[in-house]
Amino acid sequence: MFYRENGQFKTNYKADQQIFAITQDRWAVLALIAFAFIGVPMMVDEYLFRAILIPFLILALAAVGLNILVGYCGQLSLGSGAFMAIGAYGAYNFIMRIEGMPLILALLLGGVCATIAGIVFGIPSLRVRGLYLAVATLAAQFFWDWAFLRIGWFTIYTPSGSVAVSNLQVFGWTINSPVEKYWFCLGFLTVFALLAKNLVRSAIGRNWMAIRDMDVAAAVIGIQPLYAKLSAFAVSSFIIGVAGGLWGFVHLGGWEPAAFDIQRSFQLLFMVIIGGMGSIMGSMFGAAFIVALPIFLNQALPVVGSWVGVTISTAGIAHAEFMIFGALIVWFLIVEPHGLARLWSIGKQKMRIWPFPH
Repeated sequence: MFYRENGQFKTNYKADQQIFAITQDRWAVLALIAFAFIGVPMMVDEYLFRAILIPFLILALAAVGLNILVGYCGQLSLGSGAFMAIGAYGAYNFIMRIEGMPLILALLLGGVCATIAGIVFGIPSLRVRGLYLAVATLAAQFFWDWAFLRIGWFTIYTPSGSVAVSNLQVFGWTINSPVEKYWFCLGFLTVFALLAKNLVRSAIGRNWMAIRDMDVAAAVIGIQPLYAKLSAFAVSSFIIGVAGGLWGFVHLGGWEPAAFDIQRSFQLLFMVIIGGMGSIMGSMFGAAFIVALPIFLNQALPVVGSWVGVTISTAGIAHAEFMIFGALIVWFLIVEPHGLARLWSIGKQKMRIWPFPH
């Protein structure tokens, strides 16, 4: 009974176009953000920060970027790992080559580098779609994997080919502890998720969705496919590039090209499919699910095996993860194509009309 919009009247367009139309939703989101910034650091230990929360925040940010391209604009991409790598190596070069470069500015400039690459590799989307476009973006993955491995300029000619960063500072604040890294990543995710949510509700977001639903009809009513598709690639690649910089700088600290291989691209795509295509919240649901499921399986499968008298090895658990991921993707595509976000939306709708029939 508490989740009702009764008496919440909209008297102007500004109120009618709010992101969260129901007051309870706004207060719930504010409470959730406050709990994430204040409550979680008081309850969580160092292991959970490093193993779960920090990877979740960064991958959720990357999934938001990919969802703009795949979910809102309908352009299939398998090059997300490459754009993350471009963001990471771009930010690394700005930090190392320019004295006094601020960390946040370097991460944003790394995102700009990923934006340029995204526009270049998004040009085939003007002529091809579907599987053919996926293959074109897959070429970006292999090309940048090779470039970062073979061209020493990107790694400033380090003998091992790997790079490392340390002594991260923001406005004189040194980011060392897991809690500080968590706050830093959470700030990025909060800001970019809010910007993305407003962007997809704007005119350019409506253009993306029109291209996704039927690009020929969108062109007939005056929407330019060139501008819509390339802008989606640009915005998506920028957010993914920033996430890649956070992954390298904050989570890993040191990395090599294998940290952004094709498995990372598939992982992000799975997050979008399971969480819900065309949903910012769904990107976060998918990231939470993908990050938490392997940890849950590592704990649960040996226990289940002991119950039935079977010893499950580490390799067996890894194979089980792939099989479960594949089964879940097929299940969501058949039963609920809109993913966990749709289930969440259905649950909220039932709460709004409970206890009346529906």
